[in-house]
Order: sequence, then structure tokens, then C-alpha cells
Amino acid sequence: MRFEPRQLAARQFASLANFNYRVYFLGQMVSLIGTWMQTTGQAWLVLQLTGSPLALGTVTTLQFLPITVFTLFGGVFADRLPKRRVLMVTQAASLVQAAALGLLVVTGTVELWHVYVLALMLGTINAFDAPVRQSFVVELVGREQLPNAVALNSSIFNSARVLGPAVGGVLIGVVGMSATFFVNAASYVAVLAAYAAMRPAGFHVVARRSAGGGVFAQVAEGIRYSVRTPQVAFLFILLAFLGTFGFNFTVVIPLVAEFVLEVGPQQFGLLTSAMGAGSLVAALVLAGVGRPTVRLLLVSSTAFVVFFAAIALSPWYAVTAGLLFALGIASVSFSTTANTRLQLLVPDELRGRVMSIFFLLFAGSTPVGGYITGVLAESIGVPAALAIMAAVCAAGLVVALAYLAAHRAMLAPPPASNPAPETTPAQ
Repeated sequence: MRFEPRQLAARQFASLANFNYRVYFLGQMVSLIGTWMQTTGQAWLVLQLTGSPLALGTVTTLQFLPITVFTLFGGVFADRLPKRRVLMVTQAASLVQAAALGLLVVTGTVELWHVYVLALMLGTINAFDAPVRQSFVVELVGREQLPNAVALNSSIFNSARVLGPAVGGVLIGVVGMSATFFVNAASYVAVLAAYAAMRPAGFHVVARRSAGGGVFAQVAEGIRYSVRTPQVAFLFILLAFLGTFGFNFTVVIPLVAEFVLEVGPQQFGLLTSAMGAGSLVAALVLAGVGRPTVRLLLVSSTAFVVFFAAIALSPWYAVTAGLLFALGIASVSFSTTANTRLQLLVPDELRGRVMSIFFLLFAGSTPVGGYITGVLAESIGVPAALAIMAAVCAAGLVVALAYLAAHRAMLAPPPASNPAPETTPAQ
């Protein structure tokens, strides 16, 4: 199916016609730029304090470890509590975390253990924030516009990944690392204002089944559904391998910049921005014409493995930047398609819990992959470590293909939408 440029633009940004989603979009854009600035600053701070790949892997492990431990419970909260209120609490806590790190750096009192503790704090916040935020989108736009909104969310994230590291690298070089943390703290004001400005009458509230049993029983219900539903299980097999061993960019890119390419903070920021640019291209294309098919999942995951392996072999800055651009296209094509397909498949009453499993496999597995990457890089070098990680991702793809061959019925696409939910005041 072909679309004229005007029709394509209308499809790409259809969700922005909704006021609540529009203010959410703008607030997230500002906040995520700050988040990527802090990510850049934190990685560079750890390397300057220690010069150790293992220390960088450790701080990443600590930041994502709480997600591994707590995010399934965050999914229960997402299915139980008013989402907007929860998100305002988590975003305010993130503001405090960023400001505390900035104060330690600007006063010259920061030590590695401070970074570890604050990374652990941020991970704990994200363990509850992410499942709620993922499952909140359908209440902003409804199921019919959900695929478009998920792709636009990816465009927000990746626009920020283009701008944040580039600006963060410049700020580190010109002002100092503390600026990246203070700017991030200020950026949370925008997202808090967006949540406050939302109109409760405009939320799409889906009918909910009363959750039975305690918290652990509800977590188990989400896991049973995921294991017993072949289309969901297939997605989670891919996510388990690629999320654990491939999507460790906060460790991989700094290591490549420091130990392979031997460049400064500005060039490091531009490498992350190159990947973000590719990711943004993919997100905008998917927002306009993307369909959450199994074929696209397999093509994008295969491309991801190929480009990841090529980065492990490249000693040249320009080539690595180009490969990161391509890796960004593949990674967002995979993650956005998986996210959209999953949200269209899952029952409304289980959405928070199933999305918490998605987030666990996508980000909560980083403590394992990030730490292994750091250990391998320390002992055998960065290129060899990345080559091993790419090989494990390839093995995961083979496992997923074997599962796919045994469950042909999952090739049917998920429904485009469920019956439109009633729109009533909420939260």
C-alpha cells in the first residue's frame, strides 16, 4: 500500500491529535534528552574515576539490577494503581537522584561508591516506573492508535538519544560533568508539568477484571500467560538473548570509544548520537507504515546480530559510527515491533504484568550482560568480548527460529485493535 507524503505524515503523527498524548510526548522529549545527557556523563565519570571497563560494567549492573529484582512487582502495581499518580512520584524521585549526583560532582566529593549507590537508586525507581509507563500509553490513545503511539514513543526516545549524548559530550568538555546531571534534574520538571496538565476526562479506560490473590500470585499469573501463549513466548525468547547480550549500549559504546577508538567525550557522544539517528529513522518509518509482523522481527533481529558483530571488528571511527547508525535502525525495528505486537496480543487486565516481563528481559537482563561484557573486556579485550556477545545473540536467534518452526500458528498477525474502550474520567 502506498501513501502520499501528506497522508504518510498524518499517519506518522496521528496520536498527537490527542491532547493527553501530546503533552506526554512533549514532556518525555525534554526529560529523555536530559536522561541521555546523564547517561553520557555517568559513563564518562566512571571511566575518569577508574579507567576500568569492569567498573563501568559494574555500575551498569547496579543500575539495572533492581529492574531484575523488582520490575515484575512494578507490573502488578501497573495493573492495580492509578498510573499517572505513580508516574509523578517516580519522576520526582528521579529528579532528586540526578540532583544529588550533580552536587557530588560539582563539589569534588564524588567517589565511585557514590555512583554505585545512586545508580542502584535510579534502577529501583525505573523498576516501578517503566511497566507503569509502558502500560499507560493505551490509556492515553486507546487500542486503535496504540501501534502509532508506541512507534512515536520510540521516536521520542531516539531523538533524545541523538541530541542528549551530543550535547552531553559538549557540556562535559566545556562546562564539566556536573552540568549533565543538573540539566537532567531540571528536565524532570517538564514531564511532571505534562502529567499535571493532562485532562482526566480524556483517558481511555478499559474494563478491568478484579485481580485475585496476593502480589506473588498475580506475578505468577502474568508469567503463566506468557509461557503458555506461543506468540508471546516467541517474543520473549528473542528478547532474552538480544536483551541480555546485545542491548548493553551503555557499556558497549563507552568501551569502544575509550579502548578501541581512543577518542574524547565529544566523539563518544557523537557515536551514541549516530546510533540514535538510525533509531529515529526506524521509529518514524514504523510510525507511518510499520506493521508488527513476525517477518519484521526476524529480519531486524538478524540485522542486529550482523551489525553488532561488525562493530566488534571495526577499528575505524567513521566505520563504527556508520555501523552504529545501522545498528540503531535494526534495534528499534526489533524492539518497537516486539513492543507493539505484545501490547496488541495481551489482555487488558494483564498488560502491566506482561509488559513488566518485557521490560525485565529487555532491560532487567542488563546486569548479567553488562557485567559479563565488562569482565570479558577486562580480560580479553573489547573487540573479542563484543564478538562473543554477538555470537551468543546469534545462538539465541537460532533457538527462537527453532521455537517458531514448532509453533507455526503464531505466524498469524495480532488483531489490529480490540473494540474501542469506553472513554471515561480516570486517574
